[in-house]
Amino acid sequence: MRFRTTIWRHQSLEKLKPKLRISIHGVASASRFHVAHNLLDKSPDRVQENHTSLLFGYSRDGRTQEATRLFLTIHRSGKEMDCSIFSSVLKVSATLCDELLGKQLHCQCIKFGFLDDVSVGTSLVDTYMKGSNIKDGRNFFDEMKERNVVTWTTLISGYARNGSNEEVLKLFMRMYEEGTEPNSFTFAAALGVLAVEGVSGRGSEVHTVVVKNGLDKTIPVSNSLINLYLKCGNVGKARILFDRTEVKSVVTWNSMISGYVANGLDLEALRMFYSMRLNHVRLSESSFASIVKLCANLKELRFTEQLHCSVVKYGFSFDQNIKTALMVAYSKCTVMSDALRLFKETGFRGNVVSWTAMISGFLQNDGKEEALDLFKEMRRKGVRPNEFTYSVILTALPVISPAEVHAQVVKTNYERSSTVGTALLDAYVKLGKADEAAKVFNSIDDKDIVAWSAMLAGYAQTGETEAAIKMFSELTKGGIKPNEFTLSSVLNVCAAASASSGQGKQFHGFAIKSRVDNSLCVSSALLTMYAKKGNIESAEAVFKRQGERDLVSWNSMISGYAQHGQAIKALDVFKEMKRRKVKMDSVTFIGVFAACTHAGLVEEGEKYFDIMVRECKIAPTKEHNSCMVDLYSRAGILEKAMEVIDNMPYPAGSTIWRTILAACRVHKKTELGRLAAKKIIDMKPDDSAAYVLLSNMYAESGDWQERAKVRKLMEERKVKKEAGYSWIEVKNKTYAFLAGDRSHPLKDQIYKKLGDLSTRLKDLGYEPDTSYVLQDIDDEHKEAVLAQHSERLAIAFGLIATPKGSPLLIIKNLRVCGDCHAVIKLIAKIEEREIVVRDTNRFHHFSSDGVCSCGDFW
Repeated sequence: MRFRTTIWRHQSLEKLKPKLRISIHGVASASRFHVAHNLLDKSPDRVQENHTSLLFGYSRDGRTQEATRLFLTIHRSGKEMDCSIFSSVLKVSATLCDELLGKQLHCQCIKFGFLDDVSVGTSLVDTYMKGSNIKDGRNFFDEMKERNVVTWTTLISGYARNGSNEEVLKLFMRMYEEGTEPNSFTFAAALGVLAVEGVSGRGSEVHTVVVKNGLDKTIPVSNSLINLYLKCGNVGKARILFDRTEVKSVVTWNSMISGYVANGLDLEALRMFYSMRLNHVRLSESSFASIVKLCANLKELRFTEQLHCSVVKYGFSFDQNIKTALMVAYSKCTVMSDALRLFKETGFRGNVVSWTAMISGFLQNDGKEEALDLFKEMRRKGVRPNEFTYSVILTALPVISPAEVHAQVVKTNYERSSTVGTALLDAYVKLGKADEAAKVFNSIDDKDIVAWSAMLAGYAQTGETEAAIKMFSELTKGGIKPNEFTLSSVLNVCAAASASSGQGKQFHGFAIKSRVDNSLCVSSALLTMYAKKGNIESAEAVFKRQGERDLVSWNSMISGYAQHGQAIKALDVFKEMKRRKVKMDSVTFIGVFAACTHAGLVEEGEKYFDIMVRECKIAPTKEHNSCMVDLYSRAGILEKAMEVIDNMPYPAGSTIWRTILAACRVHKKTELGRLAAKKIIDMKPDDSAAYVLLSNMYAESGDWQERAKVRKLMEERKVKKEAGYSWIEVKNKTYAFLAGDRSHPLKDQIYKKLGDLSTRLKDLGYEPDTSYVLQDIDDEHKEAVLAQHSERLAIAFGLIATPKGSPLLIIKNLRVCGDCHAVIKLIAKIEEREIVVRDTNRFHHFSSDGVCSCGDFW
């Protein structure tokens, strides 16, 4: 097949049609070449120079149709062609990114023997690299006998466009070693790669070479240097270069504006934009895209509207990037109606980026239903979601089903994507499906630190301590460096009751070693972890060291003090928040009410409830009302507790009625207790706590007949009482004890220690309070039952298994009884140890002088 026919039939050429040139310069250029072409047609002697000059002009101005037609005319005429003609037409092929056309021209160059010409060879390299055929482009480059700086720059730029950054830097160094001096475009390509990778050190080295070569004043290099320093975060250096640049193009100004925005310096970006306008620089599409993004960050609606008008005035209203940026800005300014109107102007024919922007906008403005509808419409329109679309829509819980999206993700081959996989596992985690989340995590090909952190956070949420710590170990062994969010997640795991207190301290040490212990999320996690593990002193120390505090830190400290019985300190933190004008939320007041409850500060609790409603304008939630019921109930003011229940706009749940029932047992209010128990049993027939509390209440009042009825009802309904356990950690191992437990290998020493303690307790005047044994047995047996409560067994083991004087921490899954509370105070005094007991209500700090932090009020 003849070459002429092959080219003429090529689809890319058949579709070429003349197009109107809009710009003024384009019209002038078109007019000039039209005259030149007409003169050429009329010339009886078409000289080679005219062909070459005209073809070069067409290719230089990007007029691919005219250039291709002229080349075909020359080829069909049978006239002799030289290297310059092929060099020009190859540039056209590169512009079209037409690999097949490039290969056909390559064959003709071989046929005519033009491959040794450096200009033709360079154009061939450019054709292959722009067609993303890197392999053929590199092979031809390596075979070239002669290369100049343009050849090297063409190859380097091709690799840069295709993201082969490491190869760019290798070629740049090799070019130097082979004695070819880079030009401004070579340096621009190398600096662009360094900017993408954020390599400021190597960039400075290249900068030095640029200055030595006297190319630092050229516009491409100057712009690349500014861009490099901005992307490396060295804004000051970039600004110095910008100020020294004598000729600033619109790209220079745009680089500074977008760089300021990327580095979070929004006001500096705004000043730069203002200066750009004062210098009468004509705005480009990139200018508008950057400054509209700035408006989105600042949530400046008025400025966004003004820019929108300017966009229309400049004729850029059809630019998809600007339109999408405007949608995002309107979304951030909570004006979804304007964003949607812009989107509808496209006739719902926007690209995946604009669809994703709209879906994200609705989600940011609490429009989960609208976001889901738009996602479905997007798929009906045939727009294929990308990884960002899936990542965004997966946050639309609970209106979206992660399982359904998961199926779509698998079909579109995004399951192994780190971005989509992380969003998917996070959705499963929020639904409490840790097993499904783990399956997704394992399917991700390249797990980044975000994926690891998300999975660790999932284990923290579901309380799977061992799995989380094992995963953290795998992460570090795999050579991945944990960041502050990873450490925050694993510290949250260590706050669980089942976690070893030593593990938390180890991770604290890891955070210090990694120099992230002062980051806000890590310090907040440390504070919470220490408070929940009974070490309120360490929590307090972390809180005082925090250079910066968020609301989580303040709330955690208030709740920590409250749980440890330090109500005054909790309220002092609240007052400090008010003094610093920290905006409080509903969680803040839950902590405050808990502090008042545990200390019996009824009047203070009422005062802070009033502050919450009147000053902070926070509407009381179920949790707040539950706290107030607890406050009144513990203080024995059950009439006010019932008033709160009666005035609630919703029916009281089982938690509130359980609070009432527990208080009725303590304050001997049998009738109200019976009502509370009935409410709980009606709502939760399998809840053993209601039966047990009611049974105990009858037992304490001596009504053994009613107690028997409750026990019989439990048997009929197959409701089992929750067993009372106590845990103690010794040498990083946790031991569990039941009442009367004799399964421990050291049982003989434990019971011997209990006997010794019993003798010493009686010497101090201790008398067992058998009213806490709610069984119809004689007093002697009751005393034996009390002596073998699970917390006493755990303490006895701790005393014989740990060094003298070291503190003990006991965790109990039920409330500590009054007799055990009295006994532990005495044991702490006898043994001269601090003993901390965490029951279902709070922490009890028993000091060596025989005093408990709860003040005997719990």
